[in-house]
Amino acid sequence: QVQLVESGGGLVQAGGSLRLSCAASGRTFSSSAMGWFRQAIGKEREFVTSITWDPSRTDYYYYADSVKGRFTISRDNAKNTVYLQMNRLKPEDTAVYYCAGSPSNGNYYAAAQYEHWGQGTQVTVSS
Repeated sequence: QVQLVESGGGLVQAGGSLRLSCAASGRTFSSSAMGWFRQAIGKEREFVTSITWDPSRTDYYYYADSVKGRFTISRDNAKNTVYLQMNRLKPEDTAVYYCAGSPSNGNYYAAAQYEHWGQGTQVTVSS
């Protein structure tokens, strides 16, 4: 069983920054891609960003239009950890952020592509 544990959420003023981390543990972790999704109160879970996981292949990055230029996803394969650097945060970025792992290639923008999920971490951006 794979466990994903997010950390780094909190309260920040608009324009500020936060860095989320997601550590994977459990059985030998193998994934095609890791991603971040978020869910605000009263809204559906939405894609934020993802990164391919195979260090032997070219990295591919995917971003939602709403976060392009502000958020950056990165990974440390040795630590089985993926990061989400969030800059120039806006109140509309307020949500619970979830880390997810996809075991196979596919549509990385879709939540259904991902098999493993973390418990989520709250990000609140005040205006």
